[in-house]
Amino acid sequence: MFRNQYDTDVTTWSPTGRLFQVEYAMEAVKQGSAAIGLRSRTHVVLACVNKAQSELSSHQKKIFKVDDHIGVAIAGLTADGRVLSRYMRSESINHSFTYESPLPVGRLVVHLADKAQVCTQRSWKRPYGVGLLVGGLDESGAHLYYNCPSGNYFEYQAFAIGSRSQAAKTYLERRFESFEESSREDLIKDAILAVRETLQGETLKSSLCTVSVLGVGEPFHFLDQETIQKVIDTFEKVAEEEEGEAEAAAAPAEQGGGDSGDLDVAPMEM
Repeated sequence: MFRNQYDTDVTTWSPTGRLFQVEYAMEAVKQGSAAIGLRSRTHVVLACVNKAQSELSSHQKKIFKVDDHIGVAIAGLTADGRVLSRYMRSESINHSFTYESPLPVGRLVVHLADKAQVCTQRSWKRPYGVGLLVGGLDESGAHLYYNCPSGNYFEYQAFAIGSRSQAAKTYLERRFESFEESSREDLIKDAILAVRETLQGETLKSSLCTVSVLGVGEPFHFLDQETIQKVIDTFEKVAEEEEGEAEAAAAPAEQGGGDSGDLDVAPMEM
């Protein structure tokens, strides 16, 4: 990515058919802290990495409640995400007031995509530099959508966006076939493990991630740090036990290998 004569405004096409400012906005999403979403038949879990600018500052909020049945996680420019989440909240409230029923998740995502697309077609506007993972539950079941700054949107079983999200995607791709039938607890565990993949060497603590859940009979809410830490401790304890069992199994094999080696030694010639 570098400046050229075709990126002066968002409505200028390059000879290769590209809109560079839209691509720059998509690059801003890749630079943001990671956000992860997973869904089963009955639940949606959103998780994100808490990234502070310095040790003296607090982290910025990356997951927002839209309604009791909808939540959103963002990666990219937090200010843009805050404005869009407020817009989504307003749309949901207006729909509930007018029709006395919850706003379907898919309809809200289409409205959001249309709003983002307008910014790619007006020279006096700029694209929103934020990607949104919209999770929700309606009459047709649980849904997870990704809204792109280009105005495109896609539905996923599980997805990750932001910096170092490729490691989380690799983990999710290995596990996604089981998500459809997963329980609430298993989804939370997989979300936290996917977050750990994005840390690349850092020790995972409850203070480094935020997790939210919504599902059938369970309105959108955030998990407290104690609950998250208990989940982290659980799978770390399992990992330590597995390592101990592997070492215990390897020790007798090494001893047996040493004895057989002595028996196979050829006699020295005199």
